[in-house]
Amino acid sequence: MLLFLTSFLLLYGGLHAYGFFKAKAALSLTPPIAILLAVFMVIVVLTPVIVHFLENSELIGLSRFSAYVGYTWMALIFLFFVGGIIIDAYNLITRLMEFVLGGHLSSLYPSTRLQFFLPFGLSLLVVMYGFIENSHIRIEKLTIPTSSIPASVGTLKIAQISDVHLGLLVGETKLKRILDLVSAQNPDVLVSTGDLVDGEICKNDRMVEILRGISPPLGKFAVTGNHEYYAGVDRAVKCMQEGGFKVLQGESVDLGGMIHIAGVDDPTAKSFHRFNGITEKSLLSGIAAQNGSANPRQFVLLLKHQPRIDRETVGLYDLQLSGHTHKGQIFPFSLLIKLAFPQDAGLLKLTQGSNIYISRGTGTWGPPLRFLAPPEITIIELVHAPEKPAFEEG
Repeated sequence: MLLFLTSFLLLYGGLHAYGFFKAKAALSLTPPIAILLAVFMVIVVLTPVIVHFLENSELIGLSRFSAYVGYTWMALIFLFFVGGIIIDAYNLITRLMEFVLGGHLSSLYPSTRLQFFLPFGLSLLVVMYGFIENSHIRIEKLTIPTSSIPASVGTLKIAQISDVHLGLLVGETKLKRILDLVSAQNPDVLVSTGDLVDGEICKNDRMVEILRGISPPLGKFAVTGNHEYYAGVDRAVKCMQEGGFKVLQGESVDLGGMIHIAGVDDPTAKSFHRFNGITEKSLLSGIAAQNGSANPRQFVLLLKHQPRIDRETVGLYDLQLSGHTHKGQIFPFSLLIKLAFPQDAGLLKLTQGSNIYISRGTGTWGPPLRFLAPPEITIIELVHAPEKPAFEEG
Protein backbone atom coordinates (compact mmCIF):
# COMPACT_ATOMS: atom_id res chain seq x y z
CA MET A 1 0.00 0.00 0.00
CA LEU A 2 2.87 2.38 0.84
CA LEU A 3 4.55 1.61 -2.48
CA PHE A 4 1.28 2.17 -4.33
CA LEU A 5 0.62 5.47 -2.54
CA THR A 6 4.17 6.73 -3.18
CA SER A 7 4.00 5.80 -6.87
CA PHE A 8 0.56 7.38 -7.21
CA LEU A 9 1.62 10.66 -5.59
CA LEU A 10 4.74 10.87 -7.77
CA LEU A 11 2.79 10.27 -10.98
CA TYR A 12 -0.09 12.51 -9.97
CA GLY A 13 2.34 15.20 -8.85
CA GLY A 14 4.05 14.95 -12.23
CA LEU A 15 0.76 15.68 -14.02
CA HIS A 16 0.34 18.79 -11.90
CA ALA A 17 3.92 19.95 -12.50
CA TYR A 18 3.22 19.70 -16.24
CA GLY A 19 -0.03 21.66 -15.85
CA PHE A 20 1.64 24.28 -13.65
CA PHE A 21 4.37 25.11 -16.17
CA LYS A 22 1.87 25.15 -19.05
CA ALA A 23 -0.33 27.61 -17.12
CA LYS A 24 2.66 29.74 -16.07
CA ALA A 25 3.88 30.05 -19.66
CA ALA A 26 0.45 30.76 -21.15
CA LEU A 27 -0.88 33.16 -18.53
CA SER A 28 2.32 35.00 -17.55
CA LEU A 29 1.53 34.46 -13.88
CA THR A 30 2.93 36.90 -11.35
CA PRO A 31 4.93 35.33 -8.47
CA PRO A 32 2.09 35.62 -5.92
CA ILE A 33 -0.45 34.02 -8.30
CA ALA A 34 2.05 31.31 -9.24
CA ILE A 35 2.58 30.51 -5.54
CA LEU A 36 -1.18 30.30 -4.95
CA LEU A 37 -1.56 27.97 -7.94
CA ALA A 38 1.30 25.81 -6.70
CA VAL A 39 -0.25 25.58 -3.22
CA PHE A 40 -3.62 24.62 -4.74
CA MET A 41 -1.98 21.91 -6.81
CA VAL A 42 -0.15 20.47 -3.81
CA ILE A 43 -3.46 20.30 -1.94
CA VAL A 44 -5.30 18.51 -4.76
CA VAL A 45 -2.41 16.08 -5.23
CA LEU A 46 -2.80 15.16 -1.56
CA THR A 47 -6.62 14.97 -1.81
CA PRO A 48 -6.80 11.13 -1.54
CA VAL A 49 -4.81 11.27 1.69
CA ILE A 50 -6.81 14.22 3.03
CA VAL A 51 -10.13 12.53 2.21
CA HIS A 52 -9.04 9.34 3.96
CA PHE A 53 -8.03 11.30 7.07
CA LEU A 54 -11.28 13.28 7.14
CA GLU A 55 -13.39 10.14 6.64
CA ASN A 56 -11.60 8.30 9.45
CA SER A 57 -12.17 11.38 11.63
CA GLU A 58 -15.92 11.02 10.83
CA LEU A 59 -16.03 14.46 9.20
CA ILE A 60 -18.24 12.95 6.52
CA GLY A 61 -19.66 16.15 5.03
CA LEU A 62 -16.24 17.76 4.64
CA SER A 63 -14.67 14.55 3.34
CA ARG A 64 -17.46 14.11 0.76
CA PHE A 65 -17.04 17.69 -0.47
CA SER A 66 -13.26 17.28 -0.64
CA ALA A 67 -13.62 14.00 -2.51
CA TYR A 68 -16.08 15.45 -5.02
CA VAL A 69 -13.88 18.46 -5.80
CA GLY A 70 -10.58 16.62 -5.66
CA TYR A 71 -11.58 13.63 -7.76
CA THR A 72 -13.36 15.75 -10.36
CA TRP A 73 -10.16 17.76 -10.63
CA MET A 74 -8.27 14.48 -11.04
CA ALA A 75 -10.21 13.75 -14.22
CA LEU A 76 -9.72 17.30 -15.47
CA ILE A 77 -5.94 17.36 -15.00
CA PHE A 78 -5.58 13.90 -16.56
CA LEU A 79 -7.53 14.93 -19.65
CA PHE A 80 -5.60 18.23 -19.84
CA PHE A 81 -2.32 16.31 -19.71
CA VAL A 82 -3.42 14.02 -22.55
CA GLY A 83 -4.50 17.00 -24.67
CA GLY A 84 -1.27 18.85 -23.88
CA ILE A 85 0.86 15.86 -24.86
CA ILE A 86 -0.96 15.62 -28.20
CA ILE A 87 -0.19 19.28 -28.90
CA ASP A 88 3.42 18.78 -27.81
CA ALA A 89 3.69 15.85 -30.22
CA TYR A 90 2.27 18.03 -33.01
CA ASN A 91 4.87 20.72 -32.23
CA LEU A 92 7.65 18.13 -32.28
CA ILE A 93 6.52 16.79 -35.66
CA THR A 94 6.38 20.36 -37.01
CA ARG A 95 9.95 21.04 -35.82
CA LEU A 96 11.15 17.83 -37.45
CA MET A 97 9.49 18.92 -40.69
CA GLU A 98 11.30 22.25 -40.45
CA PHE A 99 14.60 20.44 -40.00
CA VAL A 100 14.02 18.04 -42.88
CA LEU A 101 12.60 20.62 -45.30
CA GLY A 102 14.99 23.38 -44.27
CA GLY A 103 12.20 25.93 -44.13
CA HIS A 104 10.34 27.92 -41.52
CA LEU A 105 6.88 26.73 -40.51
CA SER A 106 6.25 29.20 -37.72
CA SER A 107 2.72 29.84 -38.99
CA LEU A 108 1.83 26.25 -38.12
CA TYR A 109 2.70 26.61 -34.43
CA PRO A 110 -0.23 27.28 -32.10
CA SER A 111 0.29 30.16 -29.69
CA THR A 112 1.30 29.44 -26.10
CA ARG A 113 -2.12 30.56 -24.90
CA LEU A 114 -3.89 28.32 -27.41
CA GLN A 115 -1.72 25.38 -26.33
CA PHE A 116 -3.10 25.89 -22.81
CA PHE A 117 -6.71 26.89 -23.40
CA LEU A 118 -7.54 24.35 -26.13
CA PRO A 119 -6.85 21.20 -24.05
CA PHE A 120 -8.21 22.86 -20.91
CA GLY A 121 -11.49 23.81 -22.63
CA LEU A 122 -11.89 20.37 -24.20
CA SER A 123 -11.18 18.74 -20.84
CA LEU A 124 -13.93 20.81 -19.23
CA LEU A 125 -16.40 19.70 -21.90
CA VAL A 126 -15.45 16.04 -21.45
CA VAL A 127 -15.84 16.30 -17.67
CA MET A 128 -19.30 17.86 -18.03
CA TYR A 129 -20.35 15.16 -20.47
CA GLY A 130 -18.82 12.54 -18.18
CA PHE A 131 -21.29 13.41 -15.42
CA ILE A 132 -24.14 12.86 -17.87
CA GLU A 133 -22.78 9.53 -19.11
CA ASN A 134 -22.30 8.32 -15.55
CA SER A 135 -25.94 9.05 -14.72
CA HIS A 136 -27.28 6.76 -17.46
CA ILE A 137 -26.88 3.15 -16.34
CA ARG A 138 -27.33 0.71 -19.20
CA ILE A 139 -28.95 -2.71 -19.01
CA GLU A 140 -26.76 -5.21 -20.87
CA LYS A 141 -28.27 -8.61 -21.62
CA LEU A 142 -26.63 -11.98 -22.17
CA THR A 143 -28.69 -15.03 -23.20
CA ILE A 144 -27.32 -18.52 -22.60
CA PRO A 145 -29.21 -21.59 -23.85
CA THR A 146 -28.46 -24.52 -21.52
CA SER A 147 -29.85 -27.95 -20.82
CA SER A 148 -29.28 -27.51 -17.07
CA ILE A 149 -32.44 -25.41 -16.76
CA PRO A 150 -35.55 -27.64 -16.72
CA ALA A 151 -38.28 -26.94 -19.25
CA SER A 152 -40.67 -26.42 -16.35
CA VAL A 153 -38.54 -23.49 -15.16
CA GLY A 154 -37.86 -22.09 -18.62
CA THR A 155 -35.51 -19.24 -17.71
CA LEU A 156 -33.27 -18.43 -14.78
CA LYS A 157 -32.43 -14.73 -14.65
CA ILE A 158 -29.25 -13.48 -12.96
CA ALA A 159 -28.50 -9.78 -12.39
CA GLN A 160 -24.87 -8.73 -12.06
CA ILE A 161 -23.65 -5.51 -10.47
CA SER A 162 -19.96 -4.79 -10.10
CA ASP A 163 -17.61 -2.08 -8.85
CA VAL A 164 -20.33 0.00 -7.26
CA HIS A 165 -17.82 1.48 -4.78
CA LEU A 166 -20.33 2.48 -2.15
CA GLY A 167 -18.83 5.24 -0.06
CA LEU A 168 -18.52 8.99 -0.13
CA LEU A 169 -19.38 9.64 -3.78
CA VAL A 170 -21.64 6.67 -4.53
CA GLY A 171 -24.22 7.02 -1.81
CA GLU A 172 -27.82 6.30 -0.93
CA THR A 173 -29.40 8.00 -3.95
CA LYS A 174 -27.22 6.18 -6.48
CA LEU A 175 -27.57 2.85 -4.68
CA LYS A 176 -31.36 3.11 -4.60
CA ARG A 177 -31.43 3.92 -8.30
CA ILE A 178 -29.21 0.93 -9.08
CA LEU A 179 -31.38 -1.46 -7.09
CA ASP A 180 -34.58 -0.01 -8.57
CA LEU A 181 -33.22 -0.78 -12.03
CA VAL A 182 -32.27 -4.29 -10.91
CA SER A 183 -35.71 -4.88 -9.37
CA ALA A 184 -37.41 -3.78 -12.59
CA GLN A 185 -35.72 -6.72 -14.34
CA ASN A 186 -37.23 -9.23 -11.85
CA PRO A 187 -34.07 -11.34 -11.45
CA ASP A 188 -34.08 -14.71 -9.70
CA VAL A 189 -30.55 -14.09 -8.41
CA LEU A 190 -28.45 -10.98 -7.75
CA VAL A 191 -24.65 -11.20 -7.76
CA SER A 192 -21.99 -8.61 -6.98
CA THR A 193 -18.57 -9.27 -8.50
CA GLY A 194 -16.46 -7.24 -6.11
CA ASP A 195 -15.80 -3.67 -4.97
CA LEU A 196 -19.34 -3.24 -3.72
CA VAL A 197 -18.00 -1.51 -0.62
CA ASP A 198 -15.41 1.25 -0.64
CA GLY A 199 -15.28 3.36 2.52
CA GLU A 200 -17.22 3.86 5.71
CA ILE A 201 -20.52 2.43 4.41
CA CYS A 202 -20.98 0.14 7.43
CA LYS A 203 -21.41 3.19 9.62
CA ASN A 204 -24.38 4.16 7.46
CA ASP A 205 -27.39 2.12 8.59
CA ARG A 206 -29.50 3.62 5.82
CA MET A 207 -27.16 2.24 3.11
CA VAL A 208 -27.35 -1.26 4.58
CA GLU A 209 -31.13 -0.95 4.80
CA ILE A 210 -31.32 -0.08 1.10
CA LEU A 211 -29.23 -3.16 0.27
CA ARG A 212 -31.65 -5.30 2.28
CA GLY A 213 -34.55 -3.84 0.29
CA ILE A 214 -34.02 -6.17 -2.67
CA SER A 215 -34.67 -9.89 -2.14
CA PRO A 216 -34.54 -12.03 -5.30
CA PRO A 217 -36.24 -15.41 -4.85
CA LEU A 218 -33.01 -17.45 -5.04
CA GLY A 219 -30.81 -15.06 -3.10
CA LYS A 220 -27.96 -12.56 -3.35
CA PHE A 221 -24.31 -13.52 -3.61
CA ALA A 222 -21.09 -11.52 -3.59
CA VAL A 223 -17.33 -11.86 -3.74
CA THR A 224 -14.67 -9.51 -2.47
CA GLY A 225 -12.74 -7.12 -4.66
CA ASN A 226 -9.49 -5.34 -3.91
CA HIS A 227 -11.31 -2.34 -2.44
CA GLU A 228 -13.06 -4.43 0.19
CA TYR A 229 -9.58 -5.11 1.53
CA TYR A 230 -8.54 -1.47 1.30
CA ALA A 231 -11.69 -0.49 3.22
CA GLY A 232 -11.17 -3.21 5.84
CA VAL A 233 -12.28 -6.67 4.74
CA ASP A 234 -13.88 -7.80 8.01
CA ARG A 235 -16.01 -4.69 8.16
CA ALA A 236 -16.79 -4.86 4.43
CA VAL A 237 -17.87 -8.51 4.55
CA LYS A 238 -19.99 -7.85 7.63
CA CYS A 239 -21.63 -4.94 5.81
CA MET A 240 -22.45 -7.06 2.75
CA GLN A 241 -23.83 -9.83 4.95
CA GLU A 242 -26.02 -7.37 6.84
CA GLY A 243 -27.22 -6.15 3.43
CA GLY A 244 -28.45 -9.67 2.66
CA PHE A 245 -25.57 -11.01 0.56
CA LYS A 246 -23.94 -14.38 1.07
CA VAL A 247 -20.26 -13.62 0.58
CA LEU A 248 -18.48 -16.48 -1.21
CA GLN A 249 -14.83 -16.68 -0.15
CA GLY A 250 -13.73 -19.92 -1.75
CA GLU A 251 -17.23 -21.36 -1.45
CA SER A 252 -20.06 -22.52 -3.69
CA VAL A 253 -23.81 -22.87 -3.41
CA ASP A 254 -26.19 -25.20 -5.20
CA LEU A 255 -29.39 -23.51 -6.36
CA GLY A 256 -32.10 -26.10 -6.75
CA GLY A 257 -29.93 -28.62 -8.58
CA MET A 258 -29.81 -26.30 -11.63
CA ILE A 259 -26.78 -24.13 -11.07
CA HIS A 260 -23.68 -23.96 -8.91
CA ILE A 261 -22.52 -20.46 -8.00
CA ALA A 262 -18.87 -20.45 -6.94
CA GLY A 263 -16.98 -17.44 -5.63
CA VAL A 264 -13.29 -16.82 -4.98
CA ASP A 265 -11.57 -14.11 -2.95
CA ASP A 266 -9.72 -11.33 -4.68
CA PRO A 267 -5.94 -11.93 -4.93
CA THR A 268 -5.46 -8.86 -2.70
CA ALA A 269 -6.28 -11.23 0.18
CA LYS A 270 -2.74 -12.61 -0.10
CA SER A 271 -1.21 -9.13 0.24
CA PHE A 272 -3.20 -8.65 3.45
CA HIS A 273 -2.31 -12.17 4.66
CA ARG A 274 -5.99 -13.17 4.56
CA PHE A 275 -5.91 -15.93 1.93
CA ASN A 276 -7.86 -18.93 3.27
CA GLY A 277 -6.00 -21.51 1.18
CA ILE A 278 -8.95 -22.45 -1.05
CA THR A 279 -7.81 -22.07 -4.65
CA GLU A 280 -10.00 -21.59 -7.67
CA LYS A 281 -8.86 -24.96 -9.01
CA SER A 282 -9.67 -26.89 -5.83
CA LEU A 283 -13.08 -25.21 -5.53
CA LEU A 284 -14.10 -25.88 -9.13
CA SER A 285 -12.65 -29.39 -9.16
CA GLY A 286 -14.90 -30.28 -6.26
CA ILE A 287 -17.92 -29.01 -8.17
CA ALA A 288 -16.81 -30.94 -11.29
CA ALA A 289 -16.70 -34.15 -9.26
CA GLN A 290 -20.30 -33.60 -8.19
CA ASN A 291 -21.30 -32.69 -11.74
CA GLY A 292 -19.82 -35.91 -13.08
CA SER A 293 -22.69 -37.93 -11.62
CA ALA A 294 -25.39 -35.32 -12.19
CA ASN A 295 -28.00 -35.75 -14.88
CA PRO A 296 -28.41 -33.24 -16.37
CA ARG A 297 -25.10 -31.56 -15.65
CA GLN A 298 -25.44 -28.39 -13.55
CA PHE A 299 -24.44 -25.00 -14.90
CA VAL A 300 -21.35 -23.60 -13.12
CA LEU A 301 -21.18 -19.83 -12.60
CA LEU A 302 -17.88 -18.47 -11.28
CA LEU A 303 -17.79 -15.09 -9.54
CA LYS A 304 -14.32 -13.57 -9.64
CA HIS A 305 -13.54 -9.87 -9.29
CA GLN A 306 -10.51 -9.53 -11.54
CA PRO A 307 -10.95 -10.79 -15.12
CA ARG A 308 -7.87 -12.98 -15.06
CA ILE A 309 -8.17 -16.39 -16.67
CA ASP A 310 -6.71 -19.37 -14.86
CA ARG A 311 -5.78 -21.81 -17.62
CA GLU A 312 -5.95 -24.69 -15.14
CA THR A 313 -9.66 -24.12 -14.50
CA VAL A 314 -10.88 -23.46 -18.03
CA GLY A 315 -13.47 -26.13 -18.74
CA LEU A 316 -14.49 -26.42 -15.09
CA TYR A 317 -17.03 -23.60 -15.33
CA ASP A 318 -19.52 -22.39 -17.91
CA LEU A 319 -19.36 -18.67 -17.27
CA GLN A 320 -17.05 -16.44 -15.26
CA LEU A 321 -18.47 -13.07 -14.22
CA SER A 322 -15.91 -10.37 -13.43
CA GLY A 323 -15.46 -6.62 -13.24
CA HIS A 324 -12.55 -4.55 -11.89
CA THR A 325 -11.53 -2.81 -15.14
CA HIS A 326 -14.35 -0.21 -15.33
CA LYS A 327 -13.40 -0.35 -19.05
CA GLY A 328 -10.97 2.40 -18.09
CA GLN A 329 -13.86 4.58 -16.84
CA ILE A 330 -12.45 7.66 -18.62
CA PHE A 331 -11.07 7.41 -22.15
CA PRO A 332 -8.16 7.38 -22.99
CA PHE A 333 -7.27 5.78 -19.64
CA SER A 334 -8.92 2.68 -21.11
CA LEU A 335 -5.90 2.32 -23.44
CA LEU A 336 -3.67 1.86 -20.37
CA ILE A 337 -6.12 -0.63 -18.84
CA LYS A 338 -5.88 -2.76 -21.99
CA LEU A 339 -2.17 -3.25 -21.33
CA ALA A 340 -3.07 -5.18 -18.16
CA PHE A 341 -6.41 -6.60 -19.34
CA PRO A 342 -6.57 -7.02 -23.15
CA GLN A 343 -10.22 -8.02 -22.74
CA ASP A 344 -11.51 -5.16 -20.60
CA ALA A 345 -15.27 -5.51 -21.12
CA GLY A 346 -17.91 -7.71 -22.70
CA LEU A 347 -18.03 -11.40 -23.55
CA LEU A 348 -14.98 -13.50 -24.39
CA LYS A 349 -15.33 -17.12 -25.48
CA LEU A 350 -12.67 -19.41 -24.11
CA THR A 351 -12.00 -23.07 -24.82
CA GLN A 352 -13.65 -26.23 -23.50
CA GLY A 353 -17.04 -24.54 -23.19
CA SER A 354 -15.95 -21.84 -20.73
CA ASN A 355 -16.67 -18.15 -21.22
CA ILE A 356 -16.04 -14.90 -19.36
CA TYR A 357 -18.13 -11.76 -19.19
CA ILE A 358 -16.50 -8.58 -17.88
CA SER A 359 -18.74 -5.80 -16.60
CA ARG A 360 -17.84 -2.15 -17.22
CA GLY A 361 -18.93 -1.59 -13.63
CA THR A 362 -22.02 -0.01 -12.13
CA GLY A 363 -20.46 2.79 -10.08
CA THR A 364 -17.25 4.80 -10.20
CA TRP A 365 -13.96 4.99 -8.39
CA GLY A 366 -12.20 8.33 -7.97
CA PRO A 367 -13.71 10.81 -10.44
CA PRO A 368 -17.53 10.60 -10.26
CA LEU A 369 -17.84 10.49 -14.03
CA ARG A 370 -17.35 8.25 -17.05
CA PHE A 371 -16.33 8.91 -20.63
CA LEU A 372 -16.89 6.31 -23.39
CA ALA A 373 -17.37 3.64 -20.72
CA PRO A 374 -21.00 3.88 -19.54
CA PRO A 375 -22.01 2.09 -16.32
CA GLU A 376 -23.97 -1.12 -16.60
CA ILE A 377 -26.16 -3.67 -14.91
CA THR A 378 -25.87 -7.05 -16.62
CA ILE A 379 -28.80 -9.44 -16.98
CA ILE A 380 -27.81 -13.04 -17.74
CA GLU A 381 -30.66 -15.29 -18.80
CA LEU A 382 -30.10 -19.04 -18.62
CA VAL A 383 -32.72 -20.42 -21.01
CA HIS A 384 -33.79 -24.06 -21.25
CA ALA A 385 -32.52 -25.83 -24.34
CA PRO A 386 -32.23 -29.58 -25.09
CA GLU A 387 -28.56 -29.08 -25.89
CA LYS A 388 -26.09 -26.36 -25.09
CA PRO A 389 -25.25 -24.35 -28.21
CA ALA A 390 -22.89 -21.37 -28.36
CA PHE A 391 -23.51 -18.27 -26.30
CA GLU A 392 -25.41 -15.37 -27.76
CA GLU A 393 -24.82 -11.82 -26.60
CA GLY A 394 -27.80 -9.49 -26.71
